[in-house]
Amino acid sequence: MTEQQHQIAVIQWSQQPSIRGKYPELALLFHIPNERSDKVQASILKKMGVKKGVPDLFLPVPSGKYHGLWIEMKAENGRASTEQIWWADHLKANGYAHAFCYGWQKATEVLEWYLNLKTLA
Repeated sequence: MTEQQHQIAVIQWSQQPSIRGKYPELALLFHIPNERSDKVQASILKKMGVKKGVPDLFLPVPSGKYHGLWIEMKAENGRASTEQIWWADHLKANGYAHAFCYGWQKATEVLEWYLNLKTLA
């Protein structure tokens, strides 16, 4: 599967009635459209504030000691870029949870872990 296919699978998982019933906060999970298809679009998006390396998904829900959860999706054989690592470090330093998720199953595990922190805190 491609990274895009894994991300679609995460969103589809989060929209299932059984999952949404258990974790209604997943209604707030969204994708940061950071992709560029051509140079003109890239130039416009950069002027609009798009930044290299921003994680793919954000769940703006506090849980446990965190302000929210950022997820960088990766295919099983993907690798994090220097910019993505920079974002991960800075987001964590500012009180956010962050995870590199290699495959959609890992992302669902991270989401469940994160949302269950509320009951553990």
